Amino acid sequence: MKSDEFVWRIGPIVLDCRTRTHVMGIINVTPDSFSDGGRFFDPEVAVGAGIEMAANGADILDVGGESTRPGSDAVPFEKELGRVLPVIKRLAAEVDIPISVDTRRAGVAKAAIEVGAAIVNDVTAGSDPSMFEVVKEAGAGMVLMHMRGEPKTMQQLTDYVDVVAEVRAYLAERVEAAVEAGIEQAHLGVDPGLGFAKTERQNYMLMRDIAAFGELGRPVVVGPSRKSFIGKVLGTEVDQRMEGTAGAVAWMAGQGAHVVRVHDVREMVRVVQVIDAIRRGGEPLTLER
Repeated sequence: MKSDEFVWRIGPIVLDCRTRTHVMGIINVTPDSFSDGGRFFDPEVAVGAGIEMAANGADILDVGGESTRPGSDAVPFEKELGRVLPVIKRLAAEVDIPISVDTRRAGVAKAAIEVGAAIVNDVTAGSDPSMFEVVKEAGAGMVLMHMRGEPKTMQQLTDYVDVVAEVRAYLAERVEAAVEAGIEQAHLGVDPGLGFAKTERQNYMLMRDIAAFGELGRPVVVGPSRKSFIGKVLGTEVDQRMEGTAGAVAWMAGQGAHVVRVHDVREMVRVVQVIDAIRRGGEPLTLER
């Protein structure tokens, strides 16, 4: 392993993903999220939730103003901006962990960085022609995720010969494109995009073989939280998927996933603490430097 593999540089912040699994808490500032039904649509509630997540051990807070659930419509630019900026600005002043903006628009990313965001979590891996330039100029971190098409149509685009190999190849190409655009490789993370243009079986194949994405040499971000493929196995609605999410998180953390993106922060922090202790054979955690 190269010394800089799995070290994620986010501006002046360094997350050493070699030492433990990091937890990214989800804050959807939307009225139509599949998972929380608009619970955090009120900015005050969203900020309070973020503060609580940080207190419960979150390493990153991910704020999004546009639902990307299957079948969802795009949100107008100004509306997305108006949802995320007040929350990011407040959280950046209240917590001492990195804030991520979940957006596919370079304009939203730029504005979010200006008020305190340090990471751009892009479900389209830089499809906006200006996105890489925004990230490069800010020295921000970036998550490159795999998706096909648009959220409205992506579940019609699930034809793969080898889903693991094809998703990995796509992410390798996007890492190369970002680096060619001037972003330092150390600023990049990769996400196979569970639930985005994949069938239930394909999602489980990606989770089973999550270690394959570590071959890209960048922190691997995964987002299984409360998703429908977990509900189908358990026969449960979205509010009854915590144990299933914990199972997916435990498996992938044990197989080498570096960042888990979740709604239930306190519980998943506990899950990864135990998994990390098992991986270390009970040795004390080496503090990040």
